[in-house]
Amino acid sequence: MTPLYCPQCRSGLVRVPVQGREREQCPACGHTVFHNPAPVVLALVEHEGHLVLIRRGLDPLAGYWAPPGGYVETGESVEDAVIREAREETGLDVAVDGLVGVYSRADVRVVLAAYRAHSTGGVPLAGDDAAGICLVAPGQLPVQPPPRTGMPIDEWFWGVIEEVTAPWRWERQPRARVAQR
Repeated sequence: MTPLYCPQCRSGLVRVPVQGREREQCPACGHTVFHNPAPVVLALVEHEGHLVLIRRGLDPLAGYWAPPGGYVETGESVEDAVIREAREETGLDVAVDGLVGVYSRADVRVVLAAYRAHSTGGVPLAGDDAAGICLVAPGQLPVQPPPRTGMPIDEWFWGVIEEVTAPWRWERQPRARVAQR
């Protein structure tokens, strides 16, 4: 979404070279529009030896199982966002254990930071925009086909989920326990 008018003075924007790239700039006041990706977090929460997944209630990937997560809000650290999102979507209090990785793609306007965490309290319960919650034992990850939407964010996000949950694919244990909201 390219803005048509300057957010400062409401004059029409034009595309000009700025700092080595074509960007929208206001010829009246000189304001330059920079398109920055939104910061998002994923929380790979371990609870009683199981990985906590939520069934996504909203796009991207509505209906898919994924670690809890969401946008980092102004006024909170990335780690605070991990803790907040985990609580909102799973009912669990968590402690952050460390960074798994940072993921981005040029055609997706998100930078995603995935963190390992463990539960410190609470009861697993789907909340916020989660349509369900699942506690997955090692080796029992749900098999999910690649998305068919053709949307770059769906394809990218599915790949990130596959990568960050890969350590839970191995070792065979009892089946996952599923609770619906």
